[in-house]
Amino acid sequence: MTDSIMSKAATMEIPINSNGDTGTLAEDDSLEQATKLQWSLAEKDLQQVMVSGPNLNETSIVSGGYGGTTEGIIPTSSIKGPGMHHSSSSSSSSMAGEEATRGVAVEKLESVKKWSLNTYKCTKQMISERFGRGSRTVDLELEAQIEVLRDTKRKYENVLRLARALTTHFYNMVQTQHALGDTFADLSQKSPELRDEFGYNAETQKLLCKNGETLLGAINFFVSSINTLVNKTMEDSLMTIKMFENARLEFDAYRSDLEELGLGPRDAVAIARIEAAQAQYQIHKDKYERLRSDVTIKLKFLEENKVKVMHKQLLLFHNAISAYFAGNQQQLEQTLQQFSIKLKPPGADKPSWLEEQ
Repeated sequence: MTDSIMSKAATMEIPINSNGDTGTLAEDDSLEQATKLQWSLAEKDLQQVMVSGPNLNETSIVSGGYGGTTEGIIPTSSIKGPGMHHSSSSSSSSMAGEEATRGVAVEKLESVKKWSLNTYKCTKQMISERFGRGSRTVDLELEAQIEVLRDTKRKYENVLRLARALTTHFYNMVQTQHALGDTFADLSQKSPELRDEFGYNAETQKLLCKNGETLLGAINFFVSSINTLVNKTMEDSLMTIKMFENARLEFDAYRSDLEELGLGPRDAVAIARIEAAQAQYQIHKDKYERLRSDVTIKLKFLEENKVKVMHKQLLLFHNAISAYFAGNQQQLEQTLQQFSIKLKPPGADKPSWLEEQ
């Protein structure tokens, strides 16, 4: 309706009088009404746009002129405006991920490169020392202490091996005495003519079995303490010594590298290499000195701990063995009380009937 009114208003002729005023024709009212209607519709559409805004998914783009057919209408849902923005965001995210991955790869590559260079220098230094062509840093006093520790560990490992063998053999002997005592007691009841003789021997074997279990408790405590000293305390010190020896090898490798560079030309490139080698040399020197101090301290405390532990354990072993073979049951029990050793009750190591199910 509005379109027809506008078409009609556009083709109307407006007569002008001599004074330049509009005439009072009937068409004037219709033209004025059409203009007011057009403006009211435009204001209403503008208010709707300002309040709600257009829905881009429901609007259309017309390719033809006004009043054309629907063949030229392209729905805006097929135009990926937001999709293009999302694609750009995804592209940015993927680029950021690629940058992060590339950074990690470069970092790993640098780490492998440094490790390979360090391994090459240390291998070269080791081969030079083996064939007597390279020099090595020597701390005579510390190396002598390290050698003493290694020799002591070997000897204590032998003591531990023999003590475990003694425990196994003595345990078998106690079990044999226990079975023999039960057999004597059974025969004492079934042989009236030898009841007393079998009875005496049964009591003797039971007493020996009881004392043997007490001695086994003392020997097991001795074995456990020696095992802790050898395989934990001494092993911890030897691990620190191994780290110290590796640091010594690295220090000598970078020291030799710095010395070789110092014998070469002194151009700009050589000076830069010498400065880099000097920095690496200082780093490995500090590491070497720090670990040497750690080894010295650990060896000192290890010696004090070893003396304290072995003094107690050797006294226990001597008193328990002497009391057992002297047949002094009271002294044997006092020895275990002196060293706070608690024996497990018979059958304590066996699982309960619930655990066996």
